[in-house]
Amino acid sequence: MSRRKTERLLNLVICLLATRRPLSAEQIRQAVPGYDRDGDEAFQRMFERDKNELREIGIPIDVVRDPWEDEPGYRIERQSYELPEITLEADEAAVLGLAAQVWQRASLAEAASGALLKLRAGGVATDETIGAGALELRLDTRDPAFPALWDAVRDRRLVRFDYRGAGSENVRSRTVEPWGVVSRRGRWYLAGFDRGRDAPRAFRLSRITGQVVTIGRPGSIEVPPGVDLRAMVGFPEEPVEERMAVIRVRQGACEGLRQLSRVVRPGSDGWDEAELGFTDPERLAGWMASLGADVEVVDPPDAREAVIRRLKGALA
Repeated sequence: MSRRKTERLLNLVICLLATRRPLSAEQIRQAVPGYDRDGDEAFQRMFERDKNELREIGIPIDVVRDPWEDEPGYRIERQSYELPEITLEADEAAVLGLAAQVWQRASLAEAASGALLKLRAGGVATDETIGAGALELRLDTRDPAFPALWDAVRDRRLVRFDYRGAGSENVRSRTVEPWGVVSRRGRWYLAGFDRGRDAPRAFRLSRITGQVVTIGRPGSIEVPPGVDLRAMVGFPEEPVEERMAVIRVRQGACEGLRQLSRVVRPGSDGWDEAELGFTDPERLAGWMASLGADVEVVDPPDAREAVIRRLKGALA
């Protein structure tokens, strides 16, 4: 499948998933990049082929017939599109972990955000709850600690790292016997035995700061028989209070960030100032770093430092 066709199908899915009301073929033609250059007959043939291909791969496109309209409308119901939560065995999660490293940069967030903005600019009412997350790959190993922890689990070696608690800027050193690395709802966790607390614990990788240090020889750690890694990370997480980041945004850029910000204040010297809610500094840093020179995180300090670490890592 060509890249142009892949992008067109993706845009069509975003369009039909995000709209609040069924769209006619002509509205879809105007809103979806890839259709707007074709004549009437060519568009109809291409649109029919695209609908059939999406249905063949399991994406349900509903046809809604309104007695007051001449043409049918199309949309994708979110409930029919979404998959239920998938649970994996420890070895299955490990295999997916390796695959995820290959796909760690294959995020569709930018494409999804651009498509939604075009829909809104064209007057199509979109569901605010449908965003990049609905179409973004959920396996994300951009957490810097992942490779070292994966190796430690494989080699059965003790690890030591600095860890920031939920909703806190306090960082403490942890010494852990690593039993496995598990993905849950798009986040990665280390499950193991915390020697400092003398109890099994799970640690979210995005809260690990600095380097992961391995201790001892390979094979020095034994995983208890029958341990359930999924159960260790399946309990409700500690409630995390939303925090506010202050971000300088270059004027005329980053429209998606501006739409999601609580407040955007006009600034000077070609910059505006936005206030954006967040709960995880590392995830915020990943987004801000991807926007390059168009943004600068001013506050809080831990979020700013997380962005700097990302940029230094990319430079290295």
